[in-house]
Amino acid sequence: MSKPNVRRYAIEKHNREKGPSNYSNLFYLSKHLKKVYPIELQKTCSLPTPLSLSLSKTLNDSSLISSLDQKNREVPASKNIVPQVSPALNISRPYCPSDDKELMRCSWITNSSDEVYVQFHDECWGVPVYDDHRLFELLSLAGLLMDFNWTEILKRREIIREAFVGFNAKQVAKMGEKEIKEIVSNVSLMLAENRVRSIVDNAKCIVKIGKEFGSFSCYMWNHMSYKPIINRFRNARNVPLRSPKAEAISKDLVKRGFRLVGSVIINSFMQAAGMSIDHLIYCFRHKECVNLAERPWRHV
Repeated sequence: MSKPNVRRYAIEKHNREKGPSNYSNLFYLSKHLKKVYPIELQKTCSLPTPLSLSLSKTLNDSSLISSLDQKNREVPASKNIVPQVSPALNISRPYCPSDDKELMRCSWITNSSDEVYVQFHDECWGVPVYDDHRLFELLSLAGLLMDFNWTEILKRREIIREAFVGFNAKQVAKMGEKEIKEIVSNVSLMLAENRVRSIVDNAKCIVKIGKEFGSFSCYMWNHMSYKPIINRFRNARNVPLRSPKAEAISKDLVKRGFRLVGSVIINSFMQAAGMSIDHLIYCFRHKECVNLAERPWRHV
C-alpha cells in the first residue's frame, strides 16, 4: 500500500473510532427540535444561539403587549346595555339594568312581532274584562279576524273605536244607513259593509241582553260561572282554536241573533277578554292573569 493510501486509511479509521462529528450531531438535534418546539428554524446545521432565541422572545412579547394595549384602548359602544338571549323565544333584546331578569313571553311573540301586538299581549290579552263597552269592542274586533290578523286590527283600533262611538251598544244600535255608509266609505278603516252591519246588529242584540240579564257582562260571565278557565299549556301547538265552552256560547249567541260569532271567533274573544287564560306557563303574564282571575268576581 502506498503512503497516500495508508494515510487516508488511517484518517478514516480515526474518524470511525471517534464517532460522528459535532456538525452531524447538531443537525440531528435541530431537525427533531422542529417537531417539539414550533419555532421557525431555518434549514441550518447549527442550533439557534441564545441571543437569537432571546431576540425572538422579545419580539413576540412586544407584539403581544402592543395587541393588548390596542384592545385596552378600545371603548365599548355602551356599558349599560348588554344583549341577552331569551331561552324560551330564542330572540335577542337589550337588557335594562333596572330589570331583575328578562321577561319571557309566549312563543308566538317573536322578534318580528309588531310593537302594538306585543303591547296588547303584555297589557290586555288574558286580563278579565267586566265592562260592557270593552266586551263589545273585543267581540267586534275578534269578528274582524276573518279578514285581518290581530296586528292589523290593533293598528286601526283607535279609529275603529271612534267610528263606533266607543262601542257604546245603545248608540251603535241606533246607527242608520247614513252612518253605516260613512263607516264603509272610510278608506282608513277598510271594513266591508257586511262587517259593519254585523257590528250594528250585534249592538242591538246586546241591548236586548242588557234588559234580560242586567248587562252584557253578566250574560257572558254567567256562561263561565263567573270564573275564568285557567289553562297551563307549555307549547303553542297545545292551545286549541276552539273549546267546548266557546262552542256552547257561540250556539247561544247565534240563537239570540248575533253574527260573526263562530266557535273560533268566540274562543279568540274569550282569550282576549280573560275568560280563558291561555298564556303559556312560562310567560310572565300567566301568573299575573291567574292572580287577577282568582279574585272574587265583582260586577261594576
